[in-house]
Amino acid sequence: MSNHKVLLEQIENSDEKILQYHFSDKIEEIDSDGNIEADLTLVSLGDFINVSGNIKGTLNLICDVCLEKFKYNLDINIEELFAKEALSEEYGQETELKDGQFVTDLNGADEIDIYDLLYQSVILNLPNKQVCGINCNGKEFLKEEDLTDPRLEVFKNLKIEEK
Repeated sequence: MSNHKVLLEQIENSDEKILQYHFSDKIEEIDSDGNIEADLTLVSLGDFINVSGNIKGTLNLICDVCLEKFKYNLDINIEELFAKEALSEEYGQETELKDGQFVTDLNGADEIDIYDLLYQSVILNLPNKQVCGINCNGKEFLKEEDLTDPRLEVFKNLKIEEK
């Protein structure tokens, strides 16, 4: 894992306080086919840093229905707001400003961890139900020869209802 951190000072010292950041690396806890690619724009807005951009990659997921591995093309846009100083004692680490707009408190830290931001963004954007395709009917767990065993007779007429 490489060091993918951006110092707030780098953003403040950039032209118009806008910094472009390209990420191309593996994310250790995520099974990807090749690197995760991200093009991000970090903008200083005074007390806040806005991070926006696109994340792409091919992930290796396991189908919830048939349990086989399949490729999932990730292509998401993100927008995150970071507060440079503590927002307020009564708020926690993350505060909602308006509907769906959360602010992460840097608690006076002098850097933004891009690696951690991308990890969280990928995890939060995975589909709730991971299915390899619309025609996946699950796995045939019993082979025809297994059904000659009288103990397995009960499974012959078993039907799985689709929800």
